Amino acid sequence: MTDSWVALEPGADPAERVRALHRAHAAFTEAGTVPRPVRGVVAESWRRSARAGVQPDGGAAIELADGDLGTYRAEHPLAHVMPLMRELLGSFASDGRHLLAVCDAHGRLLWVEGHATTLRQAERMNFVAGARWSESAVGTNAPGTAVAVGRPVQVFAAEHFVRRAQPWTCAAAPVHDPRTGRLLGAVDITGGDGLAHPHSLGFVQAVARAAESQLALLAPRRPSTGGPELAVLGRDRAVLTTGGRTLRLSRRHSEILVLLATHPGGLTGDELLCALYEDESVTPVTLRVELARLRHVLDSHGVGHGGSGAPEGLLASRPYRLTARPESDLAVVERRLASGAVTGALTAYPGPLLPASRAPAVVRLRRRLHDGLRAALVSGADPDLLADWVHAPWGADDLDVWRALATARPTAAHRARLAALEAELAAPSGPYRSRSDAGGRYRSRFEGRG
Repeated sequence: MTDSWVALEPGADPAERVRALHRAHAAFTEAGTVPRPVRGVVAESWRRSARAGVQPDGGAAIELADGDLGTYRAEHPLAHVMPLMRELLGSFASDGRHLLAVCDAHGRLLWVEGHATTLRQAERMNFVAGARWSESAVGTNAPGTAVAVGRPVQVFAAEHFVRRAQPWTCAAAPVHDPRTGRLLGAVDITGGDGLAHPHSLGFVQAVARAAESQLALLAPRRPSTGGPELAVLGRDRAVLTTGGRTLRLSRRHSEILVLLATHPGGLTGDELLCALYEDESVTPVTLRVELARLRHVLDSHGVGHGGSGAPEGLLASRPYRLTARPESDLAVVERRLASGAVTGALTAYPGPLLPASRAPAVVRLRRRLHDGLRAALVSGADPDLLADWVHAPWGADDLDVWRALATARPTAAHRARLAALEAELAAPSGPYRSRSDAGGRYRSRFEGRG
């Protein structure tokens, strides 16, 4: 197969492939083995689904209904491009007896529209607006897997992990905020076996790109203050924007900017050395070389000159400091959390701070923010916010939050997942630790973007 993200290669017999997939699905659910002809992307998704405690005979839960659903949809960024997606995909869905579906970044369906008969059939498996179809909730499916892996994907028939979804075929593509790169959700086309074609995957991908272009045009122009902006959450490499220029930094330079941004008074060389390096044998010379490289990168891209008004650019020394304090997504989440705006804080939190970083001070910042969010969620006991957390990559094994969710919304699926996590914790060799560092378990979906 030339493209592992497409369900059927040219000339393949759909009926025979369906039979082979049913056999493979049975082998996986009974013995944990993944035989041919299961694609690698599907095999990995099946394994993630099993680790998340998804049951093959399970189903989707409806989490938002009536007024709550209407309010959430109206406030979601994808509401602004829903007319465009209807225009591009709506008639194709209705004419082909398919469905157009749009989900948020947590796999919760926001809109499901299309052919009336197909809609009624989809309702039988709760493929409806307000239901959570994340991979961690119902296993392998196109919208849920697309937001899990951050790229377009097609799921054909018995490639679905949950059996009641196996009569269907779907293709979905993620949609990102064109300004920040933050995942907003996914657009999906769902229907019969005829969708198992490269054209359907290319179609939804084109619709997703059109939606992103429309969002870019609709984004309000903010007053130009000349101040730098720093994006460091949910990504391994920071993105610095200032004076109309955008720069994607190396991991070490990302760590330096995070630390200087959170210490506006500056840091001495010794303080920065201890904050950055676990290895005490690293010399001050190594740090000075790294800072010289960072200054060269900033200067060569014109970052900090003109915008901050400082002749020495953005990075100054004695002590090491930033001449203009960046506005960062980290600071936004911290401010909202400190003010008690938990929903706003979680909405602005695309993932842990520089999750691959092992710099001691960055690890402390990451843990402080992550644990602060977790504590606020558990204390608030809002079932929708708790569900968003545990269905995100960084919260899938969070025992404390799962306990709070199982109390706030005691569904059979939530109780089963909680029991599985508690069993892992009780096992002598269990890999789970309730309060382990989020960055050590999570790899950013945004790596490679920006």
